[in-house]
Amino acid sequence: MKRALISVSDKDQVVEFAQGLVKQDYEIVSTGGTYKVLKAAGVPVIEIDEVTGFPEMLDGRVKTLHPNVHGGLLARRDDPKHMEQLASQNITPIDLVAVNLYPFKDTIQKEGVTEPEAIEQIDIGGPSMLRSAAKNFKDVLAVVEPSDYQVVLDKIANHEDDYEFRKSLAAKVFRTTAAYDALIAQFFTGAEFTPKFTETYEEFDKLRYGENPQQRAMAYKNPIAEPYSVLNANILHGKQLSYNNIRDIDASLRIIAEFKEPAVVTVKHMNPAGIGLGETINEAWNKAFKADDISIFGGIVALNRNVDLKTAEQLSKIFLEIIIAPSFDDDAFAQLAKKKNIRLLTLPFTNKIPQHIETVSILGGAVMQERDVVTNDFDHVKVVSEKQPTDAQLKAMVFAQNVVKHVKSNAIVVAKHDQTLGVGAGQPNRIDSVKIAIKHAKTKPGYDEAVLASDAFFPMDDSVQYAADNGIKAVIEPGGSIRDQDSIDKANELGVVLVFTGTRHFKH
Repeated sequence: MKRALISVSDKDQVVEFAQGLVKQDYEIVSTGGTYKVLKAAGVPVIEIDEVTGFPEMLDGRVKTLHPNVHGGLLARRDDPKHMEQLASQNITPIDLVAVNLYPFKDTIQKEGVTEPEAIEQIDIGGPSMLRSAAKNFKDVLAVVEPSDYQVVLDKIANHEDDYEFRKSLAAKVFRTTAAYDALIAQFFTGAEFTPKFTETYEEFDKLRYGENPQQRAMAYKNPIAEPYSVLNANILHGKQLSYNNIRDIDASLRIIAEFKEPAVVTVKHMNPAGIGLGETINEAWNKAFKADDISIFGGIVALNRNVDLKTAEQLSKIFLEIIIAPSFDDDAFAQLAKKKNIRLLTLPFTNKIPQHIETVSILGGAVMQERDVVTNDFDHVKVVSEKQPTDAQLKAMVFAQNVVKHVKSNAIVVAKHDQTLGVGAGQPNRIDSVKIAIKHAKTKPGYDEAVLASDAFFPMDDSVQYAADNGIKAVIEPGGSIRDQDSIDKANELGVVLVFTGTRHFKH
C-alpha cells in the first residue's frame, strides 16, 4: 500500500480526490481541518500525530515539520542506504503529497487586515512538504492544485504517472512556492527597489499572438488586484483582446485618468490621436474626433462617462477596434453591437492612479521605475517670459502639458483648453515633432488660440522660433536646459509667452 499525505487550505474536491486515492490502494494521512473533513466524509484517514508521534503545537505552526514526514518524502527509493535509514527509524515512505497553501493573498486584500493577521497566513509546513516532494519527484507525486486531482487519479489508474508527468507537477510546485514567497516579500517590502526584486504575476489569458503574428504572447495579471486595469474590464461584446489591444487600452486609461470633466480619448499605437473635453460626453466625443478624424480609423476610444444613443450613433459610423467606457445605455449598446468585430468594454474610471513600480524587459534583464503620476496644475508653473499668459492660455497650457506626458518622446502637443489640435510623437529630434504637431493643428478650427506643450526642455531656441512663425502665442515646457535663456530671449524677442513647469515627462 502506498501513502498519500493531504493537507489543504482549499477543501474543494478534496474528499473525491482522497476517495479516488483509496480506490488506488493508497492510505491517507492528513492534518487539522483536512483530517476532520475527510473523517466526516467516511474516508479512512490517519491523523498526522500518529505519523510524527508528536502533537501539533504553537497554534498549528508546527505539525508536519518532522523527520517522519520529510524523511518519508525525500528518501530516494533506488538508494539502498536511504531505504535502510528509513527502516531503522520506522519511517514509512510518502508517495504523494497534496497541499495547497494558506490564503495569504486573500488575507492581505481584506480591508483593515493587520500585519499580525497577515503573518499568521504565511504557510511554512505546506511549502516545505511541497518542495521536499518536488525535489524527489521521481518517487513522489507533488500535487498543488485541485484542478490536477482528476488528472493525477487518471494517470495513476492508467500507469501513466511517468517521469515527465511527475517533473511537470514538480515544476508547477516550484512556480507556486516561488510566487507565494514573492507575494510575501512584496507585502513586507512595499514599493521599494531592492537588491533582489521579486514580483509575481498570474496567468490572465493566452493571446493569439504578440505585436506581430510570428510572436507568441500571454497576458499576466498582478495577484494583488488593481481595479483600474484593462485586465479587470468587462468585455460585453466582441472577440478576445490582442496584445496590441491591451497595450492601447492601457494607454487610453492612463490618459483619461487626467480628466474629471466629461472626456474622450482616441488612441492609436499607444499615442493619443485626439482628446476632447466637454459639458457632455457627446460634446467631448465631437471634439476628440475633430482633433484627428483620420488617425482614429481602426483605433480605440475611451470615454469617462456613460455612452448614450446619440454618441453611439456617431461612434458606429467609424471603423473602431474598441470602445471602453464606464457604461452604455441599452439602446447605445444595441446600436454599437450591430458591428460584429467591435469590442465593447466597461470599467469604472478613476482620477487617482496609485504609485507603483513598473517593469520593462530588456535583453538580459529589466529596468524598473515608479509611475509618472505627477499632474501639472496652475500652482506649479513659472512664467519666464516678459509677456504674461492670459487665464485662457494658462488653462490650455496645463491641459496640453497633462496630455504630452502620455505621448512618446520626443513629444509635442498643440491644443486649446479643451481639445488637442496636433500631436507630434516619437521623433528623434524635437523640432521635427514641433513641425508635425503644428502641421496637423493648423488645419483645425481654433488654431489661432492654440498653445504648444513639450515633454522636455528645448535644447535650442529653434522650436520657439518655429512656433511663433506659425502663429503660436504661448509655449509650455519643463525647462532645465543649459540653454534655457536662449529660448527665453527668443520668446521675449517674438512676444511669445513661455512657461516652465520644472517637471519633465519623457515617455519611451
